[in-house]
Amino acid sequence: MSKPALPDGTIVNAPHSEPPPYATRHANLASADFGAKVLSCSDEFFASAQRMLQASEPVFIVGKFDEHGKWMDGWETRRRRNGGHDQAIVRLGLPGAIRGLDIDTSHFTGNFPPAASVHACRCEGEPDDSTAWTEIVAPRPLQGNAHHYVEIAGDDRVWTHLRLDIYPDGGVARLRVYGQPACDWAARDPQALHEVSALANGGRIAAYNDAHFGVPFRLIMPGRGVNMGDGWETRRRREPGYDWCIIELGHAALVQKIEIDTAYFKGNYPDRVSVQAARVEASTDESLVTQAMFWPELLGEQKMQMDHQHFFEGGAVQSIGAVTHVRVNMYPDGGISRVRIWGRLAD
Repeated sequence: MSKPALPDGTIVNAPHSEPPPYATRHANLASADFGAKVLSCSDEFFASAQRMLQASEPVFIVGKFDEHGKWMDGWETRRRRNGGHDQAIVRLGLPGAIRGLDIDTSHFTGNFPPAASVHACRCEGEPDDSTAWTEIVAPRPLQGNAHHYVEIAGDDRVWTHLRLDIYPDGGVARLRVYGQPACDWAARDPQALHEVSALANGGRIAAYNDAHFGVPFRLIMPGRGVNMGDGWETRRRREPGYDWCIIELGHAALVQKIEIDTAYFKGNYPDRVSVQAARVEASTDESLVTQAMFWPELLGEQKMQMDHQHFFEGGAVQSIGAVTHVRVNMYPDGGISRVRIWGRLAD
């Protein structure tokens, strides 16, 4: 049941659906934030296909129309009268292994597609008539105004493009493709300093204790945060303890430099931050949580400032050998925009 519209007619919520673990631990490789783009589509008469790659949640604006009809926040094709079906080809912003998808039909009720499928390919340029496509999601039924989560387990193939087929026509609010970005470390200079925590370099959020107000994976995004919503923020802690987030690095490294950025966090930045780290050869995300309690300190507790980039290197960063994971601790709670770990590659 939707909430009443805002004064301008905007409705932002869709029926609640708890996201699966892959949707909170992996980034959306098909996000326009990473440069993902719709290369072609069979039709976009009512709404541009590029809209379904937006990072923002889809909205419905009561009474908003354009020259083609009702304005919709997503991709919407005209009603087919000649057979066939519609499709859109998407270049992923970050090539990678796909862990799961969300075909989101939020706010599409009488105009959603009854079914959809997804194919993937890997190519250096753009797909053409000779491109070999692999089906990763078989045709499946869709419902209106709903999330459709599809897990893809045990597939480490790297893909660069997707093709979304909808049968026969209709609207999709968002296509989210959650996965692990690929990085060719063999081609990197092992003596150079690399941002091994970066999402584009294979960094990943492995676990966290709370993310009430923010999305943890944005900690390892490029650039500085654009507002207070662009980062990791926890609820106000009303009991003893502190909040934490575990980051799996893209490659084992000897850490030389750490950045903690509290951009836009002013009345809610952490009082202090520390970082623990370890080299983990084999583990599950669940077992990491317990192990991390006993990891050595890489960076002792440091006082934080509001809306500020904090850099630590030299003697502040402890020499504990090569590490593959770090745990960022916030005392007692608050928000961080970005975390960056720089190091030299280790075997």
